[in-house]
Amino acid sequence: MSITFQKRQKEMKRLEKQKEKAERRAQKKLAKDKEAENPNAAPLDPALDPTIDWSFKNELELDGHR
Repeated sequence: MSITFQKRQKEMKRLEKQKEKAERRAQKKLAKDKEAENPNAAPLDPALDPTIDWSFKNELELDGHR
């Protein structure tokens, strides 16, 4: 392969990555705009978060408040 061909391939790959990054940014902005568009949405309540383990005991409680 000639160096010119390699340079062209490298430049094409760089342009492709740049385009993909711009698309991702546009999608994030669109999602953010949609989120801001709905101000009546209820804020996230930590009590309703299923990922929180509420049965966990605080370390201080377990140690007996040294």
